[in-house]
Amino acid sequence: MTDRTAFAQEATPSETRADRRRLVESVRAHRRLLAERGPFEVADRRRLNREARERDRVEARHGKELQRVHEKRVKRERSLTSSLNGLDGKRESQERNALAVLRRESVEQALRSTRLDAGQVNGIGNGLVRDLAAQGIRTAADFRRVSWGKAPNGKGGEVLYIHRTQGRKVHINGIGEHRGRPLAEWQRQALARAQARAPQELPADQRHRIAEIIEEERVRLQAELAEAPRAAEAARAEAARRYEEEAERLAAAEREAAEEAVRRRAGFDTMAEELLALQAELAAHVDRFGDLGLRDRRARSRALRPLPAVPVIPAPRTPEPSPRPAVDLAKQAGAPGVPGAPGVRPGLGWLVPMVFFGLTAVLGPGDDAAAPLWLSISARLASLAVLAELLRLWIPRRRWRTAGPLPAGTGQLAGAVFLALFSASMFADPEHAAGGAPWALAVVSVLLLLAGTTRRAGSGRPGETSD
Repeated sequence: MTDRTAFAQEATPSETRADRRRLVESVRAHRRLLAERGPFEVADRRRLNREARERDRVEARHGKELQRVHEKRVKRERSLTSSLNGLDGKRESQERNALAVLRRESVEQALRSTRLDAGQVNGIGNGLVRDLAAQGIRTAADFRRVSWGKAPNGKGGEVLYIHRTQGRKVHINGIGEHRGRPLAEWQRQALARAQARAPQELPADQRHRIAEIIEEERVRLQAELAEAPRAAEAARAEAARRYEEEAERLAAAEREAAEEAVRRRAGFDTMAEELLALQAELAAHVDRFGDLGLRDRRARSRALRPLPAVPVIPAPRTPEPSPRPAVDLAKQAGAPGVPGAPGVRPGLGWLVPMVFFGLTAVLGPGDDAAAPLWLSISARLASLAVLAELLRLWIPRRRWRTAGPLPAGTGQLAGAVFLALFSASMFADPEHAAGGAPWALAVVSVLLLLAGTTRRAGSGRPGETSD
């Protein structure tokens, strides 16, 4: 390295100024580069906040997906359990339907075999039998009833019509009231005999076949019920796999960004050290060669300013994927102290009573113009209170993080208030006040209130859910 003392003895004033200028320009260049550190730190802080928000969104999506899986499993198990419980009633219904079909076929067969012959009906001989056969009426199964109506040509007053089983009604000349009534009575007696002779119970083979069908359906439903937890577990595993992949992708991107930030920060630190060294060299140059004029003093004062303060930011970190464990909400439902089936959100059907109470709070009960002032005010206040309570219970339970069924008895209490408002409006109406309907509604309202209050009081016990 060149000896500064020798350089001071040999350097000319122009060389000294050039050396001073070089040092000042180097300091300025380093300061300009270091000025980018502040915006970099702000951008890096924003990056960290953005990554944290993205992780929260991924976790929220994962939680909602687990929530949907749990709700689907609970609804599926409830549906299958309800179908299993209804199989006995379904078997009885199928047996009744099969017996009804068997009886109907037996009756139809008996009626088709009961032919209309001359002499069976009072006043109907071979000629009328031929006329009836020409119109398709040969057996007791070919017509249903007789009735009076206007003559086909519109003249001659009313005539007797025979309503065929297949086709329109017909009129047979010569068959009036004296022959039509016995004909209808003959058909009725044939029907009564056919019904009396029809089977009263199913044959054993048909009952056995229905029992086999029901048992096959029971086995299928039980298999689907046993498969529901496995399907839900597979769906949760798939959701966990997607979450881990997404978390790993985010973690890899965060690690890469953090490593780049570390490199940039190390570069700024090195540049700051070089700037301090240049400033020290410039100060030593001034000590050796003194002041070089006004422009030199101005440039030197700007170059020797203190370094800007570095913004304080969180320490850079290298995140690792930390997937949430897939919590089996269905298992929690059976744990002691956990009421009902947690995580099952109340349905959108609750919007109907909330809309009703909201309209009542705004418009009043029924015909608000004819209602007394005390009823109008009381109904509005009661509707507003019920609406606020329903919203307080319903809104948090619709969110996936705080999902859960409404407290037991909520439906009875809402129904009690509804019937109470309706009953009060009927009491205020002179047209209905004297009847028994308002009192009946009032009694039902009180019973619902007592039932809802009792269920609400016991809703803290395990297994109690909203209706």
